[in-house]
Amino acid sequence: MNSLQVGLAVAGGLILGGVIAYNTWNARRNEPRQAQPEASGVAGDGERVEPAIASAPMAQPDRVEPSFDGDAAMPALGPLPAPEKRPGLDALIDVIAPIALDGRVVSGDALLAALPATRRVGSKPFAVEGQPEGGGEWEFPVAGRRYVAVQAGVQLANRTGALNEIEFSEFVAKAQHYADAVGGAPECPDMMPEVMRARELDQFASQHDAQLGFTLRARSTAWSPGYVAQQAARQGFVAGVVPGRMVLPAAQMGLPPMLGLTYDAQAALSEHPDQTAIHEVSLQLDVPQVDRAEQPFARLRDAAFALAEAMDGVITDEAGQLLRPEMMDAISADLDQLYDTLEQHDLAAGSPQARRLFS
Repeated sequence: MNSLQVGLAVAGGLILGGVIAYNTWNARRNEPRQAQPEASGVAGDGERVEPAIASAPMAQPDRVEPSFDGDAAMPALGPLPAPEKRPGLDALIDVIAPIALDGRVVSGDALLAALPATRRVGSKPFAVEGQPEGGGEWEFPVAGRRYVAVQAGVQLANRTGALNEIEFSEFVAKAQHYADAVGGAPECPDMMPEVMRARELDQFASQHDAQLGFTLRARSTAWSPGYVAQQAARQGFVAGVVPGRMVLPAAQMGLPPMLGLTYDAQAALSEHPDQTAIHEVSLQLDVPQVDRAEQPFARLRDAAFALAEAMDGVITDEAGQLLRPEMMDAISADLDQLYDTLEQHDLAAGSPQARRLFS
């Protein structure tokens, strides 16, 4: 083999090595970012602190033997969280039909047993309430209680539209059937005034509904589902019930989440999530569902900018237009006007009435 052949072989090897190195670098560059293990057990100077067994023996709590003696009662448990009170019927957003009982008292068990199999009239919720014996607020029937008054109702409008004539007729039939089952007589209002009221309410709701959405797009390197979940968790988001959805919980248990974060559900269900690339995630705020005092838009804005910085992304609207801080301020001013209008119509954001109407 002469020197020319040797030189060509060396050059070919170098070129081949360069191609392999470039392909390896390019593959790593395009690989979705992966979630990193959270730091734990690390001292302030960066050295790992190994767990150690203390030289002094641990104090063992005195054993408490079970006893039936009343003087040796078990320690009291903390108060259990109370479930959210079911939103009651409201003349502002419901058609209400009182059910006359002719002075009789009806048990909560009888009211519950007579409930229809479906609690909807068309696309609108149907509900029944009773007034407890001895006075008190209207409530959903409770077993073991006795009620001196009963009423049925159907919602005038929601995001599916206004209550129409067919749905009103179905409500009257359902209220009559329920009244017959509990031995009462319904007093349903006239149809046309209620249908007109439903249309007016639906028109107002359509003009003052707001569901904000921001899109966070990757600048260059895509993200894996685990990486997105890890970064969102650092902002307070938790996994939702739907794959590819996370939520920022409300401050009060039982209320709708303050914010939502969604990404490709197929990526979340992938058999190889580490190799699945996500290029964008969406942040959502359902304005009428969250109390104004919680400052949900400020939380949305802060979360969007924090995630964009941590994940090397950009914030855009649904049309792909970049959103800058000054544009966020304009959106915030518009939201303040919307909040004021809803409050003036007794439909403040986050109130039971608003959550029902805008659902």
